Amino acid sequence: MKFTDSPVIDLPVGGAALSFQQDNGSMHVGTSVWPCSLVLVKFIDRWASITPTENPYSSLLDFRGKRAVEIGCGCGVAGMGLYLLGLTDILLTDISPVMPALKHNIKRNKPILRKALKHSVLYWNNPAQIAALNPPFDFVIATDVVYIEETVGPLISTMEALIGNNGVVLLGYQLRSPEADKLFWEMCDKAFQIEKIPHEDLHPEFAYEEADVYVLRKKKEETASGS
Repeated sequence: MKFTDSPVIDLPVGGAALSFQQDNGSMHVGTSVWPCSLVLVKFIDRWASITPTENPYSSLLDFRGKRAVEIGCGCGVAGMGLYLLGLTDILLTDISPVMPALKHNIKRNKPILRKALKHSVLYWNNPAQIAALNPPFDFVIATDVVYIEETVGPLISTMEALIGNNGVVLLGYQLRSPEADKLFWEMCDKAFQIEKIPHEDLHPEFAYEEADVYVLRKKKEETASGS
């Protein structure tokens, strides 16, 4: 499958099929489906049913009893996909103008999800909203969230505030702005241990050349202060 500008994006996940309505004419980028969300979900979908002995990601993708939050969730693709793959305690967040599109897609997929997923307004520069989510989380999900240099600092600080000491950020990433990209990875390197998933381990039908999946783990205090 190739990403298109179609108003509806269908995504097969774990034997089911999610369907997302886009609003490509909106002023807000969050009302369109961005490809990295598909890449991340299908990477996990590929490995979810493989036995642990043959699965290098079995420990990483053990979602049992884990809490998760998606930041900048847009239409909710990654959050809903991961919910179907076992990450059932998940909260979807984005800014207020994106909420109508998110709520519409949550309702649209309720027959498949069998419940309405939790969602909340979150601005990355709002500490009170971050605290209200009741961190820490075991997983922070973020896809296609780096495209404006001015938001990189708040994004990194939000990820740091939300993730537990032993938690994991699952990041779907595509270079959108050279300036934002440079700053993001400089700041990430100070806060997180960075692991890039080999491209050959992505789902073969969703391994877009420009898109990558990263696993970020919070650096321990002594490591972070010494970097």
